[in-house]
Amino acid sequence: MRPYTLKQLQTFMEVAKQRSVSKAAERLFVTQPAVSMQIRQLEDAFGVPLIEPLGRNIQLTHAGEVFLTHAQAAMGQLKNLEALMAEHVGLKKGRIDLAVVSTAKYFVPMLLVRFKQLFQGVEVHLSIDNRENVLGLLARNEVDLVMMGRAPAHLDCVATAFASNPLAILAAPEHALVRRKNLPFTVLAEHAFVVREEGSGTRAAMERLFAANKTALNKVMEMPSNETIKQAVMAGMGLSFLSLRTVRHELASGHIALVDIEGLPWMGDWYLTHLSSKKLSPAARAFKEFLLEQGASLMDAWS
Repeated sequence: MRPYTLKQLQTFMEVAKQRSVSKAAERLFVTQPAVSMQIRQLEDAFGVPLIEPLGRNIQLTHAGEVFLTHAQAAMGQLKNLEALMAEHVGLKKGRIDLAVVSTAKYFVPMLLVRFKQLFQGVEVHLSIDNRENVLGLLARNEVDLVMMGRAPAHLDCVATAFASNPLAILAAPEHALVRRKNLPFTVLAEHAFVVREEGSGTRAAMERLFAANKTALNKVMEMPSNETIKQAVMAGMGLSFLSLRTVRHELASGHIALVDIEGLPWMGDWYLTHLSSKKLSPAARAFKEFLLEQGASLMDAWS
């Protein structure tokens, strides 16, 4: 065996993901020289360069691309090995790698607190990102479970709905539409919208809804997070389409208002997803069972 370590593999995979040594260092909570040293030691072990500079960032060499593919597969197998060994430990301890789309960040801490009360020895490592990046983590088997608002159609996955996800049109309280009731969907074509970025599940649901109602969507600005969109709506920049579970405080305080559109809120679901081939550890199975048994009632009470 060549002299390399799992830490070096993990560091290389993060550098490859971020396409930047400095960004990888931030994500790994280490210094840039420490990341560079890990990569250099890995290259020395195999005798080939794996990365090369590209402006202020880096790109993978051809060998690096091949190495990344096999490193991801190897790490996936190691995660399955950990799950198998966890069978001998039971639920006294364990680790869950959970990835959630950014919209879920509003309620997932509440669910994790409740789960930790039941299973104190289980460690949960949480990743929050947009749908496209979370799907990448899932496809590469870098996480055990994924929480998202729409099951992926292009991956061989098990996706189980555990709670509802109502989405609706929102506006500043003084917007003219707020004072009107039971409006037809087509009236929305006359108004500007602030929308999530491409790759967002909320954006995809919004575009499908407008297409189904044969209504043009007037996008005035794209924004990368629900928080910036909420601020834009409150400032009067335009309407938006968001999950009601993300705006409960703003609706209660009167800073944002619901637009009464016929047929809305649109009811989606929240799904817990994992690869069909995934060997779930006892801890991951316990979290899945917890969500199926208690997730909906906890989220409804929280909302």
